[in-house]
Amino acid sequence: MRILGIDPGYATVGFGLIEAEQGKVCMRTYGTITTPAGQPLSRRLYQLGTDMEKLITQLKPSVISIEELFFNTNITTGIAVAHGRGVILYVAERCGIPLYEYTPSQVKLAVTGYGKAQKRQVMDMTRRLLKLNAVPRPDDAADALGLALCHARSFTSQLPQIGNVRETI
Repeated sequence: MRILGIDPGYATVGFGLIEAEQGKVCMRTYGTITTPAGQPLSRRLYQLGTDMEKLITQLKPSVISIEELFFNTNITTGIAVAHGRGVILYVAERCGIPLYEYTPSQVKLAVTGYGKAQKRQVMDMTRRLLKLNAVPRPDDAADALGLALCHARSFTSQLPQIGNVRETI
């Protein structure tokens, strides 16, 4: 399964692609999509959508794992990020890629085993789990890889399901 993790935004969007197969994970690529400052928000969102569609077409993920919106103290920034996230959700749907959403606490729990882990701990565990020499840079890309790992670890740990009822073993 090819999992594309996305750390949403509008100025910088982190992405990370991993392959997960039979409990093993391997990092394939990571990076960021950026939009130029000084452009109107509508122009930046349009560019983000175009770039996301190209990225999905190029990487051919099986699924996308994206962070749920988390409002901290700056509501203005949160609203702009929500616009960017909306564009990403639209592009994923348009491309027909299944989308899974995770909260920051879910990512922390899946990657470190502790839902209140510090960002540095998540980044270091991401490096360890993917057997990388260094923590990926920039942070947005490392966060995206963490989101991809979260899906790999969460999705594969579920018991097989029939409809809405879990099978019993």
